[in-house]
Amino acid sequence: MLAERIKQWPERWEEKGRQEGRKEGQLEAKQSTARNLLALGVLTKEQIAEATGLSVEDVAQLQADLKR
Repeated sequence: MLAERIKQWPERWEEKGRQEGRKEGQLEAKQSTARNLLALGVLTKEQIAEATGLSVEDVAQLQADLKR
């Protein structure tokens, strides 16, 4: 029984890695979209946050980073 569980660990680790990779990729896509919308200068931070699913604070940080 323990041996069977141990054999499953690498599969579980791989799946967890894939899930984390997807989450990271989704976050990067949201941030990229927010940066592009900020660069247009048409929408408010609140509107960008709503459109991307990021927090207003995250959008504000991205905006500050763009100004540097």
